[in-house]
Amino acid sequence: MQPRLSFITLGVADLDRSKAFYNDVLGWSPFQDNGGIVMYKLNGMVLSLFPQHELMEDAKASEEATGSRFTLAQCLRSPEEVDTFFAHLKQHAATITKMPEKVFWGGYSGYFADPDGHLWEIAHNPFLELDADGDVLGMVTG
Repeated sequence: MQPRLSFITLGVADLDRSKAFYNDVLGWSPFQDNGGIVMYKLNGMVLSLFPQHELMEDAKASEEATGSRFTLAQCLRSPEEVDTFFAHLKQHAATITKMPEKVFWGGYSGYFADPDGHLWEIAHNPFLELDADGDVLGMVTG
């Protein structure tokens, strides 16, 4: 199987509340919104919001299967861009779990949570090579 990711679907408690956060706070526009699922086209993949109980039913999983066991991350081009983004989050009273700071691996990052507690890391990784669209090309060498 090829190593790739096409969709990330987040189970959410309140679809309208989560949609408002992603639309109004993050400034994203859905490319699909049929009232039951909301989809955002990212750089080569899709992030969708789906009611948690329906996601668990579809997956035939226990409703207790909640909580974040992973983080989603977006890399920006500089520590200043990270700080600017966190200033924006503060203006919208978003839940910031860790303000940006220099981190042990040589980068600069902070974390925030969406309304359902899904953790997002916003980082500047000086070792990551990005193209003009922000897509990851690889690691900086030499």
